[in-house]
Amino acid sequence: MAFVSFAAMATVLASPAVAEEAAPDAAADAYGAESIVVTGRATTYNNSEVSAPMLMQQAPLTSALATIDNLPGVSVQEGDTFGFDDWSTTISIRGFQTNLDEQQIGITIDGLPNGNSGYGGGAKANRYIDSANIGTVSVSQGTSDIASLSNEALGGTIDFATASPEDDRRIRFSASIGEFDAMRYYARYDTGRILGDTTKAWISISHQEASDWINGSAENERDHIAAKFESDLSGLRLTGYMSYDDTHEDNYQRVFSAADFILYPEWDQLTAEWTGIPYIDQSYRKGWSTLRENFFTYLKADGEVTEGLTLNGAVYYHKNTGRGDWVPPYLVDVTDDGAGNPESELGNNTVSGGAPLGRIYFVDANGLALAPTAGCISSLTFPYGGGGAEYDPACYPAGAVGVQSYRHTHYEKDRLGFAANFNWEKDFGSVSNVLRGGVWYEDTTRYEHRDWHKIVDTRVGFEFNEAVPYWTQYDRKYPQTTFKWYVEDQLSFAGFTATFGVKQFLNDVERVDLFGETSDVKVDSDSDVLLSGGLQYEPVSGLELFAGYAENFKSITDDILERPDSDLNIEPETARNIDVGVRYNRGPFSASATYFNIEFDNHIIFLSNNTTAGPDYLIGTNGSYFNAGGIESEGIELVANVDITEQLNAYMSYTYTDAKYIGSGDPLVDAAVGIIPGNRVTGIPENMAVLSLNWADGPFRFGISGKYTDDRYVDVANSFVAESYFLTDLYVGVKGEAISEAFKALDLSLTVNNMFDEDYLGGISGGGAWIGAPRTVVFTLTADF
Repeated sequence: MAFVSFAAMATVLASPAVAEEAAPDAAADAYGAESIVVTGRATTYNNSEVSAPMLMQQAPLTSALATIDNLPGVSVQEGDTFGFDDWSTTISIRGFQTNLDEQQIGITIDGLPNGNSGYGGGAKANRYIDSANIGTVSVSQGTSDIASLSNEALGGTIDFATASPEDDRRIRFSASIGEFDAMRYYARYDTGRILGDTTKAWISISHQEASDWINGSAENERDHIAAKFESDLSGLRLTGYMSYDDTHEDNYQRVFSAADFILYPEWDQLTAEWTGIPYIDQSYRKGWSTLRENFFTYLKADGEVTEGLTLNGAVYYHKNTGRGDWVPPYLVDVTDDGAGNPESELGNNTVSGGAPLGRIYFVDANGLALAPTAGCISSLTFPYGGGGAEYDPACYPAGAVGVQSYRHTHYEKDRLGFAANFNWEKDFGSVSNVLRGGVWYEDTTRYEHRDWHKIVDTRVGFEFNEAVPYWTQYDRKYPQTTFKWYVEDQLSFAGFTATFGVKQFLNDVERVDLFGETSDVKVDSDSDVLLSGGLQYEPVSGLELFAGYAENFKSITDDILERPDSDLNIEPETARNIDVGVRYNRGPFSASATYFNIEFDNHIIFLSNNTTAGPDYLIGTNGSYFNAGGIESEGIELVANVDITEQLNAYMSYTYTDAKYIGSGDPLVDAAVGIIPGNRVTGIPENMAVLSLNWADGPFRFGISGKYTDDRYVDVANSFVAESYFLTDLYVGVKGEAISEAFKALDLSLTVNNMFDEDYLGGISGGGAWIGAPRTVVFTLTADF
């Protein structure tokens, strides 16, 4: 309990502010960002917002996710320096994580759900919003707002708010160039106020591309179109938004041992050149790809019905399509062609479903499968420590031709949903009361199928038979419905505010096997009635004490139904969150301190039936999910922000997190997944600290920020450590005045991330870690007309 005593003392002596405050007016003008006032909302839990300087620390080429990395309790890791790899992107908050394996943090866009952040069929915020169109980003650490629309907000919610249209007509052009062949073009048109000053809107378009930072072989591209309008029609406020995002990303690979990182601190062991040897070419970077298209739109309406009573609602639609690619070093034998006959997998027929009969590695000129020479010892040593004789061309007779697959997993998702809320404010003498409530409904169908294509000639390159796969491994759809209701009441009297609320989730998810090879199943995933509440007290102006409690819930996802062997009696994951803290905001100084305590139960884990080296390319139906204990996490979040002068601002934050596995209570289960109760949670640093200085005077601006991230464990056994590191980011910019009525402004900026080129391990997932990006410099020119 020594830590609890320390936390209590820190709460009294320090103070997170919810976030860094916006720079002074002159600085805000120099930054050229949206008008952002960053003061923590008066809530019973800790919450933070990004500030204008935080936005300036990231180049427009960078993903929207990177903007929140300096907030207390938050760690964002992206394998690509510009966020061009969803596969390697991880987010952690207070011991909860979103990565390849787990999605425990809710993400919303303008308050509406993103529909899961998983790799297969999910979409993180960077698929919905261009970094240049960010208004602000709000983070509710741990205890999210009761009205939050997310099925996975165990560890809080991140809301990405799109920028409001400008009041005056404006045309903006922006161009960026950077290292690793990076370039970006962006244009946005703001209408200004039109239709009798009732409406304003904008439309934007952008294109960006870059290679990977390791060996420069990736062909990353992104096109994004978005539009937004806001109207005020006789008290009825309407807001509409639309975005379309088309992305091609070539991935990065994890390292799975500290020794590999020591030997190759700047190489993930994916290759740039095609060798013609299938075993080696399974690591060809252009064959590890993520392709996604996302279309998202919503319409919101809100207005005051009678005095004190406000209603608001929204309807939204989202369509996601795409695929993930790998290049397995063999063809899957799915047809018994008989002895002495050529392999039909080399032809132009498709087999739907069925179990693999074996693998084909090399064939002769007639298409007959070959076996390696008896007793031959493979000379292959790369990748994954080398392969057996069946992979080595030297173990086959002259004229043998290696065969290889291009494996595609296809994803598609359609979501249609609505939300409706009311807010009723009424004073009863000296007591103020706010009653609010609402409902949320979403209908989702996700589709997934996997097909295997023949690479035409491995001796030449990785061109493949795109029109006709030789095998479609599976084809399924996953219908899901979500319904949530909530009610919350808030009473304020004599400086005290008390809040109490209840909410519940009702979820159904199904698996429909379109090949009929596995049984169709349906799982109900309903929460209990979840409680939340807290107290706030303002003894003097600017000083606020708060304490809050909330129960959070994550519904069972369709990922679990992908594995027919999963336990269908599995329990949904739940979390209990407690926040206790103090906020201060007066004059040039603001600060806050929060102690948090979290208990996470019914942790769902995946256990593969196969433990071969390297990727298991055939894992479509293997393995299972089941409950395996939980996590306990407690810590403190401290933030201070001070305007030293009118031109100079300092921001500091510190986070301490003690997150440990508590085990399942079954030694056999714990041993199967390698969990030792009391071990630290993978990917979670014990200490993080940020110091940022931002200066703005007239047209000039400058900022430098440093973040320390403590050691993190990569595996659940706590045997592989990603060592601590310190990254420094810098930006400098100048904004010119208007030189004519048509030419309103010209802005030049330079950003440098990881200024001292530190080698470090970044995101962590599945027992491996991605190498962190090196120093990256980007120059941006922006012109307003």
